[in-house]
Amino acid sequence: MDLSIIIVNYNVKHYVEQCLHAVFRSACPYDYEVFVVDNCSSDGSIPYLKERYPQVHFISNTDNVGFARANNQAVRLSTGRYVLLLNPDTIVGEHTLADSVRLMDRHPDAGGSGTRMLRTDGSFALESRRGLPTPFVAFCKMSGLTKLFPYSRTFGRYYMRYLDENVENEIEIISGAYMMLRREALDKVGLLDETFFMYGEDIDLSYRLLKGGYKNYYSPSPILHYKGESTEKSSFRYVYTFYNAMQLFFNKHFHRYGLLVSLPISAAIWVRSAFAYVGGKLSRERRIERTPPAYRCLLVGAPAMLEAASALLAAHYPSAPFECIEGTEATLPEGHLSRPDMWEEFDMVVYDTDSYSYETILRNLASTSSQGLKLGTWSSRTSLLINENVVLSAI
Repeated sequence: MDLSIIIVNYNVKHYVEQCLHAVFRSACPYDYEVFVVDNCSSDGSIPYLKERYPQVHFISNTDNVGFARANNQAVRLSTGRYVLLLNPDTIVGEHTLADSVRLMDRHPDAGGSGTRMLRTDGSFALESRRGLPTPFVAFCKMSGLTKLFPYSRTFGRYYMRYLDENVENEIEIISGAYMMLRREALDKVGLLDETFFMYGEDIDLSYRLLKGGYKNYYSPSPILHYKGESTEKSSFRYVYTFYNAMQLFFNKHFHRYGLLVSLPISAAIWVRSAFAYVGGKLSRERRIERTPPAYRCLLVGAPAMLEAASALLAAHYPSAPFECIEGTEATLPEGHLSRPDMWEEFDMVVYDTDSYSYETILRNLASTSSQGLKLGTWSSRTSLLINENVVLSAI
């Protein structure tokens, strides 16, 4: 077996279904197997997904055991010479899996590799490649120096923006949203550290790969990452888990620096966490006070999709305008790029995934990243319209 793909799910069955569809539609010439580990979801994920993807290996946990432990469960059962940890809220391009395997084959010294992640507006996700968060790099990030000098190799190392996002490069930290790993490297350095319940485990494993004598790489092949938009970031549990992971990583790898370094870093972590929690609560309260958004949508696809998606939008957002562009990848590969006069009038472009490849959709979306158009998808498989915040179904 060449590749084992592992997806951990917790109450996001529709995103997992879309993620699996992209995986199985990919032009991957390698032998691969797919595992879905469910962390005790309450939304009926397992029967929903089993019915649609019987070829997947499912693991059902009776508790939420966390991201690291759930991935490790599947890694131990998998047989691929490479293991891909893939977030459920991602869409892979048709050639991304094959591109990653080829990269790993070309670089026998590669312990792992990541890829070019796009946000839902088509912009480049900075966490696609990162530098090791040493005390100095962490200080630059928390003090604002990274933001002030984003392209500096000294102050901007956290996001490594001095590297061309369209070129394969050696990096240090791989995002756990798409993390391809060499089996023999895992056998040498160990699996994910289960001390990290969620967040930070990707940084820890990336660093252990480097310490084990391997290199980590970045591929410019694209995926979409919703980046957990549904996570309640104002909750105490989220803030505590996220910033505690930073503290765990620092304590594990940089305790040797002593109190003069560790105390300021620890203080900065928890001050940032306090600001994040308060800011998140205020933001949540403002969202609650506002009327839910009525998405102004530009629909792109075949006639059947335009009719079905139009009816769906009219039912959910009766007062919101929408327009249709009829086309398929064969007849109109540029999709919404063919109507620049409409870009400012809408805040979401919905693509017919039956008529367009994911790579074409992502390429078109990236071309209008400065316009703020967010991506929505529609498919006849599910008759659902999915975007970063909601899943719309027939009323």
